[in-house]
Amino acid sequence: MLRFGSSPPNALAGDSGLTAFSIFAANPNNDMQKILDKRYKSTLALLQKHIPAPATLLDLGIDNPLSAYLRDQGYTVINTGGEDLDLVFASVKRSDVDAVTAFEILEHLVAPFNVLNAIDAKMLVATVPMRLWYARAYWNDNDPWDRHFHEFEDRQFDMLLEKARWKLVERQKWISPSYKLGFRTILRNITPRYYAVVAKR
Repeated sequence: MLRFGSSPPNALAGDSGLTAFSIFAANPNNDMQKILDKRYKSTLALLQKHIPAPATLLDLGIDNPLSAYLRDQGYTVINTGGEDLDLVFASVKRSDVDAVTAFEILEHLVAPFNVLNAIDAKMLVATVPMRLWYARAYWNDNDPWDRHFHEFEDRQFDMLLEKARWKLVERQKWISPSYKLGFRTILRNITPRYYAVVAKR
């Protein structure tokens, strides 16, 4: 069974093709942790602005470190059970939560419209990877569940949300900094890699 969750550590390297282990080995100061800290803080700030704690969040995907981080910040986080969200929508049909969160999961779905349309909650906070003009979509040949079927332009994701009956409240674009040398490092440090949105019904 497909166990959807937040992108695994090697996906956080974006288009670099590096695994988390090679990043740790090449960066004794733990640059991956810096990247995660920045992402977690940006995510928390967006949540606190629109859905402050204490609030109950239904997070699409299995329990993960970001879920634990948000619990530490005062949120109640309920995760879905690892079902294939391209096919099974029962877990998102909950009106007893303040918001649904989808952090780097929708890109793994073949048809994210279906789950977005099925959500019963009135608020949605989501982040997705943006398409990079200088790199192909992230793809792990060794793991069929660790692949990006989609990487989005902002207008594409906006259209997807609108067709699923969501009204955009706020949009942000985040870079994913790189600490290695090279031309692509420069591009990664100035080109937005993640698109974050808050939407409502």
